[in-house]
Amino acid sequence: MRASLLLILGFTLAYSESFITKEEYASGLYHNPRGVGCHLCHGEKGEGRLIARYRDKGENKVFAGKPINKLSFHEFYEKVNSRILGMPRYYLTDTEIQTLYYYLHHVEFKHASKQPAKAQ
Repeated sequence: MRASLLLILGFTLAYSESFITKEEYASGLYHNPRGVGCHLCHGEKGEGRLIARYRDKGENKVFAGKPINKLSFHEFYEKVNSRILGMPRYYLTDTEIQTLYYYLHHVEFKHASKQPAKAQ
């Protein structure tokens, strides 16, 4: 019985990587890496996003997430692992950082541009 359970568990783990596609995993990670999604500050495609406008000591100010979709992998990796004012610390693994970079540079954003074809 125990051997059967271990065999089934091993079989399940061997195929668990194919449960979702790489693109689905990348999207899920971008939208919720540790409770707060990257898209909330950096936009759906990493293009940057306005978070708030406010006044401080009579001066108009803007708080915005910077664009991250044009960074080289080295720049992206360094910024994710740096302390940047307003940026949450996620403590991402190297694989997670690579997956986020993949999402920004290789995943087609179908939801924003796909329109049904019109009959002629």
